[in-house]
Amino acid sequence: MRIAVTGSTGLIGQALAQDLRGDGHDVVRFVRREPQSADEARWDPARDYVDPAGLAGCEAVVHMAGAGVGDHRWTAAYKREIRDSRVNGTRALATAIAAMPRPPAVFVSGSAIGYYGDTGDRAVDEDSPAGEGFLAEVCVEWEAAAAPARAAGVRTVFARTGLVVARQGGAWGRLFPVFRAGIGGRLGNGRQYWSHISLRDEIAALRHIIDTPALSGPVNLTAPEPLTNRQVTAAMGRVLRRPAVIPVPAIALKVALGQFAEDVLGSQRVRPARLLESGFVFRDPGIEDSIRAALDEGAH
Repeated sequence: MRIAVTGSTGLIGQALAQDLRGDGHDVVRFVRREPQSADEARWDPARDYVDPAGLAGCEAVVHMAGAGVGDHRWTAAYKREIRDSRVNGTRALATAIAAMPRPPAVFVSGSAIGYYGDTGDRAVDEDSPAGEGFLAEVCVEWEAAAAPARAAGVRTVFARTGLVVARQGGAWGRLFPVFRAGIGGRLGNGRQYWSHISLRDEIAALRHIIDTPALSGPVNLTAPEPLTNRQVTAAMGRVLRRPAVIPVPAIALKVALGQFAEDVLGSQRVRPARLLESGFVFRDPGIEDSIRAALDEGAH
Protein backbone atom coordinates (compact mmCIF):
# COMPACT_ATOMS: atom_id res chain seq x y z
CA MET A 1 0.00 0.00 0.00
CA ARG A 2 1.21 3.53 -0.78
CA ILE A 3 0.63 5.86 2.18
CA ALA A 4 1.39 9.57 2.56
CA VAL A 5 2.44 10.84 6.00
CA THR A 6 2.91 14.41 7.21
CA GLY A 7 4.74 15.22 10.44
CA SER A 8 7.17 12.38 9.77
CA THR A 9 9.91 13.97 11.89
CA GLY A 10 7.63 14.16 14.93
CA LEU A 11 7.18 11.53 17.62
CA ILE A 12 4.10 9.84 16.15
CA GLY A 13 4.69 10.45 12.45
CA GLN A 14 8.23 9.12 12.55
CA ALA A 15 7.22 5.98 14.45
CA LEU A 16 4.30 5.38 12.09
CA ALA A 17 6.44 5.74 8.96
CA GLN A 18 9.02 3.30 10.32
CA ASP A 19 6.34 0.79 11.32
CA LEU A 20 4.64 0.93 7.91
CA ARG A 21 7.93 0.54 6.08
CA GLY A 22 8.84 -2.40 8.28
CA ASP A 23 5.80 -4.18 6.89
CA GLY A 24 6.69 -3.38 3.30
CA HIS A 25 4.42 -0.40 2.64
CA ASP A 26 5.50 2.44 0.37
CA VAL A 27 5.59 5.60 2.52
CA VAL A 28 5.70 9.11 1.06
CA ARG A 29 6.86 11.69 3.60
CA PHE A 30 5.65 15.23 2.99
CA VAL A 31 8.28 17.83 3.91
CA ARG A 32 8.36 21.65 3.89
CA ARG A 33 11.87 21.86 2.39
CA GLU A 34 13.02 20.68 -1.00
CA PRO A 35 12.76 16.87 -1.23
CA GLN A 36 16.10 15.11 -0.86
CA SER A 37 15.08 11.53 -1.65
CA ALA A 38 12.58 9.62 -3.75
CA ASP A 39 10.33 8.97 -0.75
CA GLU A 40 9.80 12.69 -0.04
CA ALA A 41 7.30 15.14 -1.50
CA ARG A 42 6.99 18.88 -1.03
CA TRP A 43 4.21 20.76 0.68
CA ASP A 44 3.83 24.29 2.01
CA PRO A 45 0.69 24.53 4.14
CA ALA A 46 1.13 28.26 4.71
CA ARG A 47 0.72 28.74 0.96
CA ASP A 48 -1.88 25.99 0.48
CA TYR A 49 0.52 24.00 -1.67
CA VAL A 50 0.67 20.20 -1.78
CA ASP A 51 2.62 18.42 -4.53
CA PRO A 52 -0.07 16.33 -6.31
CA ALA A 53 2.57 13.87 -7.52
CA GLY A 54 3.26 12.91 -3.90
CA LEU A 55 -0.39 12.04 -3.34
CA ALA A 56 -0.84 10.18 -6.61
CA GLY A 57 -1.52 6.50 -6.08
CA CYS A 58 -1.84 6.80 -2.29
CA GLU A 59 -4.52 4.66 -0.71
CA ALA A 60 -4.25 6.48 2.61
CA VAL A 61 -3.08 9.89 3.86
CA VAL A 62 -2.13 10.28 7.53
CA HIS A 63 -1.76 13.89 8.63
CA MET A 64 0.17 14.29 11.89
CA ALA A 65 1.88 17.68 11.42
CA GLY A 66 1.49 20.59 13.84
CA ALA A 67 3.47 22.86 16.15
CA GLY A 68 4.16 21.28 19.56
CA VAL A 69 1.63 22.39 22.16
CA GLY A 70 4.13 22.24 25.02
CA ASP A 71 7.24 23.37 23.14
CA HIS A 72 7.01 27.07 24.04
CA ARG A 73 5.15 29.42 26.34
CA TRP A 74 1.76 30.35 24.96
CA THR A 75 2.38 33.88 23.75
CA ALA A 76 -0.20 35.31 21.38
CA ALA A 77 2.18 34.62 18.48
CA TYR A 78 2.79 30.99 19.47
CA LYS A 79 -0.93 30.35 19.98
CA ARG A 80 -1.43 31.54 16.41
CA GLU A 81 1.27 29.12 15.28
CA ILE A 82 -0.38 26.23 17.13
CA ARG A 83 -3.69 27.01 15.45
CA ASP A 84 -2.42 27.88 11.97
CA SER A 85 -0.06 24.90 11.72
CA ARG A 86 -3.03 22.58 12.26
CA VAL A 87 -5.87 24.33 10.49
CA ASN A 88 -3.95 25.53 7.42
CA GLY A 89 -2.17 22.22 6.94
CA THR A 90 -5.37 20.20 7.21
CA ARG A 91 -7.23 22.50 4.82
CA ALA A 92 -4.41 22.34 2.26
CA LEU A 93 -4.29 18.53 2.34
CA ALA A 94 -8.07 18.09 2.31
CA THR A 95 -8.40 20.45 -0.66
CA ALA A 96 -5.63 18.66 -2.56
CA ILE A 97 -7.22 15.28 -1.84
CA ALA A 98 -10.63 16.49 -3.00
CA ALA A 99 -9.13 17.67 -6.31
CA MET A 100 -7.59 14.28 -7.14
CA PRO A 101 -9.13 12.26 -9.98
CA ARG A 102 -8.59 9.15 -7.84
CA PRO A 103 -8.45 10.24 -4.20
CA PRO A 104 -7.24 7.95 -1.39
CA ALA A 105 -9.69 5.67 0.36
CA VAL A 106 -9.03 7.24 3.76
CA PHE A 107 -7.77 10.52 5.20
CA VAL A 108 -6.63 10.15 8.83
CA SER A 109 -6.37 13.66 10.21
CA GLY A 110 -4.67 14.18 13.54
CA SER A 111 -6.64 15.77 16.36
CA ALA A 112 -6.46 15.65 20.15
CA ILE A 113 -8.50 14.97 23.25
CA GLY A 114 -8.14 18.67 23.93
CA TYR A 115 -11.39 18.78 21.90
CA TYR A 116 -13.32 17.92 25.07
CA GLY A 117 -11.86 20.67 27.25
CA ASP A 118 -11.67 20.11 31.00
CA THR A 119 -14.11 17.27 31.79
CA GLY A 120 -13.37 17.01 35.52
CA ASP A 121 -14.56 13.62 36.82
CA ARG A 122 -17.01 13.21 33.93
CA ALA A 123 -16.11 10.46 31.46
CA VAL A 124 -16.48 11.38 27.80
CA ASP A 125 -16.34 9.52 24.50
CA GLU A 126 -16.65 10.41 20.81
CA ASP A 127 -20.34 11.32 21.17
CA SER A 128 -19.55 14.03 23.73
CA PRO A 129 -19.63 17.70 22.66
CA ALA A 130 -16.66 20.02 22.34
CA GLY A 131 -15.48 21.70 25.51
CA GLU A 132 -14.25 25.20 26.20
CA GLY A 133 -10.81 26.79 26.12
CA PHE A 134 -8.06 27.47 23.62
CA LEU A 135 -7.20 23.86 22.73
CA ALA A 136 -10.85 22.87 22.39
CA GLU A 137 -11.41 25.77 19.98
CA VAL A 138 -8.31 24.78 18.00
CA CYS A 139 -9.48 21.17 17.73
CA VAL A 140 -12.91 22.21 16.47
CA GLU A 141 -11.35 24.36 13.73
CA TRP A 142 -8.74 21.70 13.01
CA GLU A 143 -11.35 19.03 12.34
CA ALA A 144 -13.61 21.39 10.38
CA ALA A 145 -10.71 22.11 8.01
CA ALA A 146 -10.98 18.54 6.66
CA ALA A 147 -14.41 19.31 5.17
CA PRO A 148 -13.26 19.29 1.49
CA ALA A 149 -12.10 15.67 1.76
CA ARG A 150 -15.32 14.59 3.45
CA ALA A 151 -17.40 16.43 0.85
CA ALA A 152 -15.49 14.55 -1.88
CA GLY A 153 -16.60 11.25 -0.35
CA VAL A 154 -13.26 10.31 1.23
CA ARG A 155 -13.55 8.40 4.49
CA THR A 156 -12.21 10.91 6.98
CA VAL A 157 -11.16 10.01 10.51
CA PHE A 158 -10.14 12.41 13.28
CA ALA A 159 -7.56 10.67 15.47
CA ARG A 160 -8.08 12.39 18.83
CA THR A 161 -4.85 11.41 20.55
CA GLY A 162 -4.27 11.50 24.31
CA LEU A 163 -0.97 11.78 26.19
CA VAL A 164 1.48 9.47 24.43
CA VAL A 165 3.75 7.52 26.78
CA ALA A 166 7.18 7.59 25.10
CA ARG A 167 10.74 8.41 26.07
CA GLN A 168 11.55 10.18 22.82
CA GLY A 169 9.21 13.16 23.06
CA GLY A 170 5.91 14.63 24.15
CA ALA A 171 4.92 15.17 27.76
CA TRP A 172 6.36 11.86 28.90
CA GLY A 173 9.69 12.63 27.28
CA ARG A 174 10.03 15.34 29.93
CA LEU A 175 8.68 13.23 32.78
CA PHE A 176 11.09 10.29 32.50
CA PRO A 177 14.30 12.24 33.34
CA VAL A 178 12.58 13.94 36.29
CA PHE A 179 11.41 10.67 37.80
CA ARG A 180 14.72 8.93 37.13
CA ALA A 181 16.34 11.69 39.17
CA GLY A 182 14.00 10.87 42.05
CA ILE A 183 12.31 14.26 42.05
CA GLY A 184 9.00 13.34 40.41
CA GLY A 185 5.59 13.72 41.96
CA ARG A 186 2.00 14.71 41.36
CA LEU A 187 1.22 17.94 39.55
CA GLY A 188 -1.09 20.27 41.44
CA ASN A 189 -3.58 18.32 43.55
CA GLY A 190 -3.09 15.19 41.41
CA ARG A 191 -6.84 14.60 41.03
CA GLN A 192 -6.96 15.57 37.36
CA TYR A 193 -7.46 12.70 34.91
CA TRP A 194 -4.74 11.93 32.37
CA SER A 195 -5.89 9.94 29.36
CA HIS A 196 -2.76 8.20 28.11
CA ILE A 197 -1.76 5.73 25.40
CA SER A 198 1.51 3.92 24.75
CA LEU A 199 3.36 4.86 21.58
CA ARG A 200 3.06 1.37 20.13
CA ASP A 201 -0.71 1.32 20.78
CA GLU A 202 -0.96 4.76 19.15
CA ILE A 203 0.74 3.42 16.02
CA ALA A 204 -1.30 0.21 16.04
CA ALA A 205 -4.51 2.24 16.44
CA LEU A 206 -3.65 4.47 13.48
CA ARG A 207 -3.02 1.40 11.34
CA HIS A 208 -6.26 -0.14 12.60
CA ILE A 209 -8.09 3.00 11.49
CA ILE A 210 -6.54 2.78 8.02
CA ASP A 211 -7.58 -0.87 7.70
CA THR A 212 -11.11 -0.58 9.16
CA PRO A 213 -13.58 0.89 6.63
CA ALA A 214 -16.34 1.14 9.26
CA LEU A 215 -14.41 3.80 11.20
CA SER A 216 -15.01 7.42 10.28
CA GLY A 217 -15.38 10.70 12.13
CA PRO A 218 -13.80 11.10 15.58
CA VAL A 219 -11.90 8.19 17.14
CA ASN A 220 -10.28 8.59 20.57
CA LEU A 221 -6.76 7.19 20.81
CA THR A 222 -6.45 6.63 24.55
CA ALA A 223 -6.04 3.59 26.81
CA PRO A 224 -9.30 2.00 28.03
CA GLU A 225 -9.21 3.40 31.56
CA PRO A 226 -7.93 6.93 32.20
CA LEU A 227 -6.21 7.49 35.54
CA THR A 228 -5.62 10.48 37.78
CA ASN A 229 -2.29 12.27 37.76
CA ARG A 230 -1.71 10.98 41.29
CA GLN A 231 -2.16 7.38 40.08
CA VAL A 232 0.05 7.96 37.04
CA THR A 233 2.92 9.47 39.02
CA ALA A 234 2.69 6.68 41.60
CA ALA A 235 2.99 4.15 38.75
CA MET A 236 6.04 6.00 37.39
CA GLY A 237 7.66 5.74 40.80
CA ARG A 238 6.95 2.01 41.07
CA VAL A 239 8.19 1.09 37.59
CA LEU A 240 11.31 3.26 37.80
CA ARG A 241 11.88 2.33 41.46
CA ARG A 242 12.17 5.94 42.45
CA PRO A 243 10.17 7.89 45.03
CA ALA A 244 7.31 9.94 43.63
CA VAL A 245 6.63 12.09 46.65
CA ILE A 246 7.64 15.62 45.66
CA PRO A 247 4.52 17.44 44.46
CA VAL A 248 4.74 20.34 42.03
CA PRO A 249 2.43 23.11 43.27
CA ALA A 250 -0.05 24.57 40.81
CA ILE A 251 1.41 28.04 41.25
CA ALA A 252 4.88 26.78 40.26
CA LEU A 253 3.48 25.26 37.07
CA LYS A 254 1.74 28.52 36.20
CA VAL A 255 4.98 30.43 36.66
CA ALA A 256 6.96 27.92 34.57
CA LEU A 257 4.43 27.18 31.84
CA GLY A 258 2.15 30.20 31.67
CA GLN A 259 -1.29 29.52 30.18
CA PHE A 260 -0.28 25.98 29.15
CA ALA A 261 -0.36 25.10 32.87
CA GLU A 262 -4.16 25.29 32.73
CA ASP A 263 -4.15 22.25 30.44
CA VAL A 264 -1.53 20.37 32.47
CA LEU A 265 -3.69 20.87 35.55
CA GLY A 266 -6.93 20.27 33.68
CA SER A 267 -8.76 16.94 33.77
CA GLN A 268 -9.70 14.86 30.71
CA ARG A 269 -11.37 11.55 31.41
CA VAL A 270 -11.59 10.19 27.87
CA ARG A 271 -12.60 6.69 26.79
CA PRO A 272 -11.87 5.08 23.38
CA ALA A 273 -15.38 3.80 22.72
CA ARG A 274 -15.10 3.53 18.93
CA LEU A 275 -11.73 1.80 18.96
CA LEU A 276 -13.02 -0.83 21.38
CA GLU A 277 -16.30 -1.28 19.48
CA SER A 278 -14.34 -1.87 16.27
CA GLY A 279 -12.39 -4.73 17.83
CA PHE A 280 -9.08 -3.02 18.54
CA VAL A 281 -7.03 -4.82 21.21
CA PHE A 282 -4.60 -2.79 23.30
CA ARG A 283 -1.16 -4.26 23.97
CA ASP A 284 -0.67 -1.83 26.85
CA PRO A 285 -4.06 -1.26 28.49
CA GLY A 286 -2.62 -0.23 31.88
CA ILE A 287 -0.33 2.63 32.77
CA GLU A 288 2.47 0.36 34.01
CA ASP A 289 2.26 -1.59 30.71
CA SER A 290 2.66 1.69 28.83
CA ILE A 291 5.61 2.87 30.93
CA ARG A 292 7.42 -0.43 30.54
CA ALA A 293 6.78 -0.42 26.78
CA ALA A 294 8.35 3.06 26.59
CA LEU A 295 11.40 1.87 28.53
CA ASP A 296 11.76 -1.15 26.24
CA GLU A 297 11.59 1.05 23.12
CA GLY A 298 14.20 3.39 24.54
CA ALA A 299 16.55 0.43 25.12
CA HIS A 300 16.60 -0.58 21.45
